[in-house]
Amino acid sequence: MSWEQGTQLPVQTYRVTRADLVRYAGASGDFNPIHWSDRVATSVGLPGVIAHGMFTMALAGRAVTTWTGDAGSVVEYNVRFARPVVVPDDDEGTEVQVAGVVKAIDDEGRAQLDLTVTCGGEKVLTQAKALVRRG
Repeated sequence: MSWEQGTQLPVQTYRVTRADLVRYAGASGDFNPIHWSDRVATSVGLPGVIAHGMFTMALAGRAVTTWTGDAGSVVEYNVRFARPVVVPDDDEGTEVQVAGVVKAIDDEGRAQLDLTVTCGGEKVLTQAKALVRRG
């Protein structure tokens, strides 16, 4: 990868459906009903079923490894959760978009990526950053 400061990375778009949430629950062991039951989700004040926060974080991480082409290139990765990703009960689901820019290159040649992660035009992760080794 031959990035320079200011390089805009291609937007990565990921569709999220209720079926994805079921698969993630099985893999993670997180069967909290806010991730599958509209009745429970709305009873606790949510607008509907929401994606697992760590699933959303993983999608942004996938974008980083797609850009670098190597999962082993990620040195650091941090986010803050800003908004839930609401997943409707239909075949379409919703989309999470991940954009990125190379904020800086450090003395070791590693790239600091600033990520923008949105769903429906709203930021769902903030302070999303990754430090990656350049190959």
